[in-house]
Amino acid sequence: MTKILEPQRSVDVVLETDVLVVGSGPGGLAAALAAARAGAKTALLDRYGCFGGNMTQVGVEGLAWYRHEGTVDCEGIGIEFEQRAKAMGAAMPEPQSLSQALDAEMFKWVADTLVEEAGITPLLHRLAVAPIMEGRSLRGVFTESKAGREAILAKRVIDATGDADIAVRAGAPARKTEKERMMSVSVMFSMSGVDRRRFIEAVKADPQTYGDWSGNGEWDYETTGKEDGMFSPFLRKPFQKALAAGLIPGNLHTIAGTWGTLTDQGDLTYLNLVHVPQIDGTDPADLTIGEMRGRREAIHAVNALRGFMPGCENAKLRNFGMTLGIRDTRKIDALYNLRGTDVREQARFDDAIGIFPEFVDGYGVLILPTTGRYWQVPYRSLVPRGVQNLIVAGRCIGGDEISHASARNMMCCAVGGQGAGVAAAVSIRRDEPFERLNVSSVQEELVRQGARVR
Repeated sequence: MTKILEPQRSVDVVLETDVLVVGSGPGGLAAALAAARAGAKTALLDRYGCFGGNMTQVGVEGLAWYRHEGTVDCEGIGIEFEQRAKAMGAAMPEPQSLSQALDAEMFKWVADTLVEEAGITPLLHRLAVAPIMEGRSLRGVFTESKAGREAILAKRVIDATGDADIAVRAGAPARKTEKERMMSVSVMFSMSGVDRRRFIEAVKADPQTYGDWSGNGEWDYETTGKEDGMFSPFLRKPFQKALAAGLIPGNLHTIAGTWGTLTDQGDLTYLNLVHVPQIDGTDPADLTIGEMRGRREAIHAVNALRGFMPGCENAKLRNFGMTLGIRDTRKIDALYNLRGTDVREQARFDDAIGIFPEFVDGYGVLILPTTGRYWQVPYRSLVPRGVQNLIVAGRCIGGDEISHASARNMMCCAVGGQGAGVAAAVSIRRDEPFERLNVSSVQEELVRQGARVR
């Protein structure tokens, strides 16, 4: 490969802060709010023009679709996202659970409001491109934007990129699932012009269950059995009919999935129907393929629904998500790496910074938390080895495949994010490094903020 030597240059430091959070998805947004509420001067950076990550940029509106009667759920900032969205007219009841589905567009405004209320410095339209290092210590990040290259310095950095971008570039060890085993990426989309009455009547006339998910490779799942008879807003039959009629290409037999909400105005949202396999979310060439192929397949899905789903005859595409939904890339090598047995056997940890229900969704396993079982999220799984002044939040925390299938979910990302944000503030206040931080002080602040740690 031909290489070009990039010339050295001086870079303006445009901001110095206590805590810098890179990435504003459920983990990053929760981390920034938690750090600010714990008294740290905090900045929140995102490459796009809105905060929220999966909740806004991707359009994943089911923040807690796992919640059912008997679920022992987490508490804290993740639940606050749901409650504030409802209070601000940015949510409506989710059809398969005891939760509120976010309005992805309105939640952009909700996130802005939360950031402004907390006194966080907003840094939109900036992409973090490289760490600023002093030996093994992370001092901040370089960014690129319309303003060119800039430097942001911080006493502590939280990597909430989802892909451990900052951690890996700073030298932290990480692992990545083999491309052939990575969970598929999704293009989320919504439709407008749906006849609500006819659509709901068709759903009630032929209700689908989680047991119906299995049957065509992409949707084959192992369950505990208790999930199989539960209602799921699942759609496959319209696509089978479209395939038989030649309306969509024969290779698109994996189009199937769930819908999120259907408004009185006929907006059918959070259509999670298109799943593109073997896309590495850290490879821009793969991401390009995923975006373009995903949109093409989504149009086929729209045409199939128009042809074979009652109520969709006159509907049309309303919008695509701003970017792909990525489920699975890098996980850091943390001080403690979670195991599948931790999430499936109700693990308890002395350094717990939150709890999450026994909810597993990925790698061919689906477990819904209907029996009150939950596991504790350990602080050590957020701390990467080999780099100082850095902690991570979101789906890149340390763990194996099955633990990732639980920890990757947005509400659990918010649990870890709140823990990371509080840890950053406490680390500065106590002048202790992350790897030797007094976790009881972190737990005390988390409880003060309304989180549940036990």
